[in-house]
Amino acid sequence: MKLVATLLLIVTIAFTFSFAAEEAKKEVGTVIGIDLGTTYSCVGIFKSGRVEIIANDQGNRITPSYVAFTSDGERLIGDAAKNQLTSNPENTVFDVKRLIGREFSDQSVQQDIKHFPFQVIEKNSKPIIQVNTGKEQKLFTPEEISAMVLGKMREIAEAYLGKKVTHAVVTVPAYFNDAQRQATKDAGTISGLNVMRIINEPTAAAIAYGLDKKEGEKNILVFDLGGGTFDVSLLTIDNGVFEVIATNGDTHLGGEDFDQRVMEHFIKLFKKKTGKDIRKDNRAVQKLRREVEKAKRTLSSQHQTKIEIESFFDNEDFSETLTRAKFEELNMDLFRSTMKPVQKVLEDADLKKTDIAEVVLVGGSTRIPKVQQLVKDFFDGKEPSRGINPDEAV
Repeated sequence: MKLVATLLLIVTIAFTFSFAAEEAKKEVGTVIGIDLGTTYSCVGIFKSGRVEIIANDQGNRITPSYVAFTSDGERLIGDAAKNQLTSNPENTVFDVKRLIGREFSDQSVQQDIKHFPFQVIEKNSKPIIQVNTGKEQKLFTPEEISAMVLGKMREIAEAYLGKKVTHAVVTVPAYFNDAQRQATKDAGTISGLNVMRIINEPTAAAIAYGLDKKEGEKNILVFDLGGGTFDVSLLTIDNGVFEVIATNGDTHLGGEDFDQRVMEHFIKLFKKKTGKDIRKDNRAVQKLRREVEKAKRTLSSQHQTKIEIESFFDNEDFSETLTRAKFEELNMDLFRSTMKPVQKVLEDADLKKTDIAEVVLVGGSTRIPKVQQLVKDFFDGKEPSRGINPDEAV
């Protein structure tokens, strides 16, 4: 669920526009803000004194960070690519934010490769994605795949504006290291964009919530749990000026990990009932992934949901109920683990819980009721800010 979470954008854009003013002499044109998420991305512009998130050609304000290659050599990006996941899983690429700027030997990369339906090989110690594009096999770096997504976001903005866009601000998790930041910037260059700034997502989120407009000095904690990354940032704001004083998190924790737990539960259950192991069939695994993601979203507003897949595997149908209680049980250790970085940023900043004026929830995974409850309980009943769509806040 950074999955759908993209608070990044707005800071992005706030910086963008003060910056664009400075750069006006260079005729940069309209500068766009892009939240490049693990699972979804979005793009916005500053218009009439506010940020406007631009809808794609499907009418959606968030676009899947997916790239697919068809058997006739066509390249699909966004919704069209994600729709191919169950029919052409080996050539549908996603989650590259989990690979970008990392070494192939990185433990988290090795863990991810086990779950990807597409092939990831090693070249010059880096993870490289291998796909079939029609008649030939092709290799792409994570930066090249990210560049395709960034290019799609630019096209969305250009279609809306009716003119070319050359400059952008792109958001990254505060916890991204220099290699990951540089690789993200390189992706922008490959896509033909001049990336003017790489901005930390939590700062963008705080601006999105209008916290820069509040008078006096305040401490703000931004809790950003997306589809693939988790970030906690502690910021001080004094008369509109932000300073990040502590960050922590996990560049490898998010909604997809929660989905994976549920999938493993159902894969074991299916094997126990039928004696059949679906792991051998990429298509069946991706069908289950799609339905589990839908079920997870449903459980944010309902207490149970039914997962049904016809002709799931080997002529067997799949029909199971998932309750919110079971979803929470399968993921409770992951949910609880998000509190450690919160504690750590407070310690690093030498602050107490009571020193925090605002707690801001960002990222699609903060829609999960148990996550909201844990944050509220940690801060002794203090209600976090949830006024903005967490997918778009950044």
